[in-house]
Amino acid sequence: MSLSTAGALARPGNAVSAGPGAAPRRRARLPDLRRWISPLALVVAWQLASAAGVLPADKLAAPLTVLRSAVDLAASGELGDAFVVSVSRVAVGFALGAAVGVLLGAVAGLSRWGEVLLDPPVQMLRTLPFLGLIPLLILWFGIGEAPKVALVALGVAFPLYLNVHAGIRAVDGRLLEAAEVLGFTRWERLRHVVAPAAVPQGLVGLRQGLGAAWLSLIIGEQVNADAGLGYLINIARDFLRTDVIVVGLLVYAALGLLTDAVVRLVERRVLRWRTTTRR
Repeated sequence: MSLSTAGALARPGNAVSAGPGAAPRRRARLPDLRRWISPLALVVAWQLASAAGVLPADKLAAPLTVLRSAVDLAASGELGDAFVVSVSRVAVGFALGAAVGVLLGAVAGLSRWGEVLLDPPVQMLRTLPFLGLIPLLILWFGIGEAPKVALVALGVAFPLYLNVHAGIRAVDGRLLEAAEVLGFTRWERLRHVVAPAAVPQGLVGLRQGLGAAWLSLIIGEQVNADAGLGYLINIARDFLRTDVIVVGLLVYAALGLLTDAVVRLVERRVLRWRTTTRR
């Protein structure tokens, strides 16, 4: 038996049966419940402060009141309808913004002229505050769905552009030279070298873009909205219903966390080939 074969068989992960001196098998890692201590403590302190009158209901409703309002809104169908409208806006805006961001990032990353022509205006536009763009978007698209979708698309496009561009530019030139020496065509180099190397950075941009999408939606739904979570929050503000406002904000936060978790799951599946130092 060769040394390499013996070494491979000696690894705990490859052993068929564990001998007396073999290392124990790794157990599935349980979630760290200690991370829930501080959030639960804050909720308890919030409830106690509300019960003692330190936090008046017109300033911030108690957690139990928020929970009852969430149940009532869900039972009446208002929360479900607002949820569907907001998610559909994000879905359309995300599709448009992702297509634009990836396309521009790829062109600027793969072409020197593309970078020279595209990067300056994109860098200028991404520094503009979204609130400053709302009047122009209303003038261009009216007060319907288009301005809200456009805001979401802008929020997604810029992070994706930056990360796709950076990921392509960070590809090791020696890998490209090796692929060229091996006779790879330009398309094969893009497919087998550039794309896999840029995917990790692109997924980072995807996570950032989804976070920006929900922030953009919050801004967009505060302006001339007649449906959605933002509309629900605006109506609650007019009637000083802080419980409903908190319910809407919690739904926004939950959606942001859910989409981020989905991207992280995709990242673990797609990037299984990467070596890692985590154990």
